[in-house]
This record gives sequence, structure tokens and C-alpha cells, in this order.
Amino acid sequence: MNSGRTVFAQLLELLPRRAFESAIQRYAGHKKLRRFSCMDQLLCMVFAQLTGRSSLRETVSCLRALGARRYHCGIRVTPARSTLAEANERRDFRIFMDTALSMIAWARMELPVDADLKRLKIYAFAIDSTTIDLCLKLFPWAHFRRHKAGVKAHTMIDLRVGIPVFMRVSHAKVADVSVLDDICFQAGAFYVMDRGYVDFARFYRIHLAGAFFITRTKRRMDARVLQRLPVEPDGPIKRDQLIRLRGPKSRTLYPDTLRRVRFIDPHTGKRLTFLTNHLTLDAPSVAMLYRKRWKIELLFKWMKQHLHITSFFGTTPNAVKTQLWIAVMVYVLIHRLKHRYGLVQTPNQIAQILSVMIFEKTPIDQAFSEVGQKIADGENHNQLKLFEF
Repeated sequence: MNSGRTVFAQLLELLPRRAFESAIQRYAGHKKLRRFSCMDQLLCMVFAQLTGRSSLRETVSCLRALGARRYHCGIRVTPARSTLAEANERRDFRIFMDTALSMIAWARMELPVDADLKRLKIYAFAIDSTTIDLCLKLFPWAHFRRHKAGVKAHTMIDLRVGIPVFMRVSHAKVADVSVLDDICFQAGAFYVMDRGYVDFARFYRIHLAGAFFITRTKRRMDARVLQRLPVEPDGPIKRDQLIRLRGPKSRTLYPDTLRRVRFIDPHTGKRLTFLTNHLTLDAPSVAMLYRKRWKIELLFKWMKQHLHITSFFGTTPNAVKTQLWIAVMVYVLIHRLKHRYGLVQTPNQIAQILSVMIFEKTPIDQAFSEVGQKIADGENHNQLKLFEF
């Protein structure tokens, strides 16, 4: 039976309300702007993300036009532009960060696990960053280049389920490799990153923590070969070696044994050389784990295309971080929605359908099944053809 609740209200059932309330108390979220609550702020920002609103003016105008439907979505008041902007700029972004991390913890337990990683019974994470360009006049604190401002989102995703588990927003000038100082490495897990993260002192800290890293080597790395491991003559693995660093500085920073794997991509013919501290994992699995790193590139591309993280509803660092963490929450919501209701649509299609159906009063599973049925039955065989060839 149709309970009369909107799709938007049903979607918000996946929010961890208890964790959200705890975060509000922890960071005194209701200390100011009492009439416009933290929940109102969150719902307005989620509405803006799902419906593609790109500015405060658009968001407030659309919310005002909804009338009574706004109440059925749980949004009690229509904020003024200044009220929503002030909430984003003054309320601690950690309220939404902690809520997002709670959502991520639940999602990691319920989302399906990548088949290759499930077979190997390992935990693997990919680390990378993306730069978000900003207007220098509006964001002078984020001065990046002569005529440009920007921030950098350092991100780590769980390759088993494909969702982010860590994010640090910094000035765009901050080096990518510095994020390794903020990550608590899990013993036995793999951390995959590109060669921009090569730092042997930090790699040795990963090694001492009992974790493993996989990266690409830089050119002309000075090392001596300790042992050559066997490889298949006609396989994609051309070289598998145990090595020790020989440079006067690098051998001091990383005094233990490393492994170097030379791989040729059978599809593109590109030659790649991997570096890892795991000495026993088979070489094809090392190459496979590095190939999984592409998931984080797809995450950045998807979020920039389908969520609004390039135009911000506030000009302070707190407003930028608030919007980025709420975008992560929406990303996780879409993936949990897909899994919980067994939706056949892709996350991209789900986001597009939600943008036009969030005010429909129909069960979510029924709404998406009707969309699939309409697509399948779209052709009317009784319709006469306009052109005959």
C-alpha cells in the first residue's frame, strides 16, 4: 500500500539519525540559528544536491515554490538565502563529517564486496586527491595560482565496496603525499596509490604498521637486485624482483627489502613498473590491485559530474567542507538505496531519476520498477510509422 510518503522522505530513512543528533550535541550545532535547525540545513543541502541546484538563490526559490510539499519532505521552514549561507559558514562542518562517517561504516557492512578482493580475502584502499577550482575574488583564502584559487580533496576509498572512507580538504598547494601522515593504517591491508605518493620515509611507516603499499616506481630509482622470482614466459608479468634501495638517502629511509614488478598491459601495451613491500602475493594480483585504483578516479569524475561540488553555498573554509561532506553523504545514500531495494539502474540513472521523482508519493521500489517497465514498454507496435523506407 502507498503510505503517502514522498520518495525524498523514504530516502532520508537511510540517514543515521542517532549519530546525527550526537554530532549536533558534540559540536553545539544548535547554539546559534535556533529556528533553522541542523536537520533543516541538511535537508535543504540534500535537496539541492539531488535536484541539481547550483546556487543559494535557486535552492531557496525552488523550496519556496514547493509550498505544502516541502512540509511532507520534512523541511519545516523555507530559509532566506542569508540564513542558509550563514548556517553553512558558521555551523561546524564536523557535524556532517561525523554523520557521513557513520553512514560509511554501515554501508561497508551491507554493500556487496568486489569479487576479486573477496576471493583474495584482503582489504584494499586507494588513495588520491582531486583539485577543485574556485573563484579567487570569492575565495581569497584559497589562493592557488596567480589568477586562480582552489582546494584539494585528499580521499581514500575502500576498494571492496567502492565508497570513500576518508577525506581531508586542504589548500590546493598542499602536497598529495602529506595526507599519509593523517591516515591510521590497518595492519594487513593494502594501500594503492600512484607514484606521486612515493616517499620512502612514509612508506617505511606503513611497513612498520604491518600494512602493505602498492605504487609505481619513479624513473632511475637506484636499487640492487637481491633475487629474481620466476615468471611465465608469455605472460603479462615480465619481471619480478626482490630489491634493496641503494641511494645514499633512500636506503636510510627504507632499509628493508622491496619488490619490483614489471607489467605490460595486454590491451594497451603500456609498460608499468610496480613497487610493493608485500613479498609473497603473486605478481598478477599486484597488477590487479593497482588496476582497481581506477575506481577512485571514477569516483572523482562521478561526483564532479552528478553532484555539486564545484559551486559552493558559502565562501568560508567551513562552508566548503560542509558541502563536500554532504555530497559524500548523498553519494553513499544512492549506493545504499541501490543495494537495499535491489535496483537495476546504475548510480547515475538513480541520481537522475531521483531528481524528478523525489516529491512523488509512491514506494521507492515501486517507483523505480515502474520506470524500468515504461522504458521496456516504450514502443507501441500499433503506432503507424511516419516514414517508410
